[in-house]
Amino acid sequence: MGFDRQQFAAALESVRCRRKALERSPNRQSDTQDLDFSVHLFETLPSTNQKLWELLDAGAGPLTVAIAIQQEAGRGQWGRQWHSPPGGLYLSVALAPNLPAQQSGQLTICSAWGIATILREYDLPVLLKWPNDLVLSGLKLGGILSETRVQQGRITKAVIGVGINLANPVPETGINIQSFLTDLTNPVLSLEMLAAITLVGLMSGYHFWQREGIDTLLPAYANLLTSIGRSVLVDGRPGVVVGVALNGDLRVRLLPKGFAPSSEIYLKPGTISLGYE
Repeated sequence: MGFDRQQFAAALESVRCRRKALERSPNRQSDTQDLDFSVHLFETLPSTNQKLWELLDAGAGPLTVAIAIQQEAGRGQWGRQWHSPPGGLYLSVALAPNLPAQQSGQLTICSAWGIATILREYDLPVLLKWPNDLVLSGLKLGGILSETRVQQGRITKAVIGVGINLANPVPETGINIQSFLTDLTNPVLSLEMLAAITLVGLMSGYHFWQREGIDTLLPAYANLLTSIGRSVLVDGRPGVVVGVALNGDLRVRLLPKGFAPSSEIYLKPGTISLGYE
């Protein structure tokens, strides 16, 4: 499965027009209408995030995008690496958020929410597994990896990497879009269209977060989470997932045990595995 730049440009325009039509106010400028992405296409890369950092070091600016037909050393949560075969979408986009370093988790939240929200508009009932997985039918559809650079306590550069299973082979805990959709005319089955949808969704979530703030975004993000109300064990003590904190940490209410009363704790990404059922 290749990638056609002209088809991508047409798909991007189509997605933007559809998004504009769905907005309540016809006079409001779309969040992504005037964004000018600079797309770099590669046949094979170790990692699109790694390549994009190299491009930024060479002078590239925000909205630079790296897309690979396949990855040989994709990165994700828990420090895992995996081979990403042809047929999936593997891309990274550069941002210049200029926000306090302690708010880095909010980049993942707004990106994941934006992508899930727009995929739902294309007949894909995508949910989210905290903090960064796209879920379809209880299985992993894709993932998001945010990386940042900090100067004087503020994030000056960020790279948001996205991998979504389209027609590539997947493990038992995964699913691809091709196997889910019965309508073979659905435009999402095009790699170019999926790339356009993903970029528009990501940037829509990013701009919504910048405009409305994390207090407004967080409830919408939590509404798509699969883990709310889920029972977990933290250091051998039972608890229940109750939400997500403003910094992106998972909120868990520990249940009473022995003489220990109930209490709420925050867990950092990578400290607990919620798995797939």
